[in-house]
Amino acid sequence: MSSQALSRNRAHQPCAACRMLRRRCDSNCILAPYFPGDEAEKFFGVHKVFGASNVIRMIQMVEESKKEDAVKAIIYEARSRLRDPVYGSAGTIFHLQRMVEELKMQVESMRAQVVQLQEQRNQLLGFLMNVRHLDSTSSLHGSKFDGGNFMLDEDSIAYDPITYFTENDWTF
Repeated sequence: MSSQALSRNRAHQPCAACRMLRRRCDSNCILAPYFPGDEAEKFFGVHKVFGASNVIRMIQMVEESKKEDAVKAIIYEARSRLRDPVYGSAGTIFHLQRMVEELKMQVESMRAQVVQLQEQRNQLLGFLMNVRHLDSTSSLHGSKFDGGNFMLDEDSIAYDPITYFTENDWTF
């Protein structure tokens, strides 16, 4: 065989569609750009769901600039139909929509928890602000309150809230 004949054979390998259908694949094959010979599984699924003649017809009906996207959609729908013969990609879409709704409910629940925790924090800060007005020398053993944190002097003892509340007979 001449080198030109070898290079022509290497240049145009039969596409997956022609290989599977056992027909001659020429340079004008409409399926060759979308189903290369090394990606036979793509065409296998498409052929099983739609059939080769229907796929060719669908590709021919689409304008040239949108053919690649159309073939991707056909491949996706075929895979979806093989996974779920009844609903296909609509089943996947429904499942994803349900997941989005569940996630929205989780986000709302988390927002409600954040609001509740903020309210608890505000109540605690309000309580601590009231403690500020108490006699700090006898009750807090020399500690100071800076609006959000207790600071102990070097010579003071640690603040114990349980002892403090029981000593002062506070009730809630």
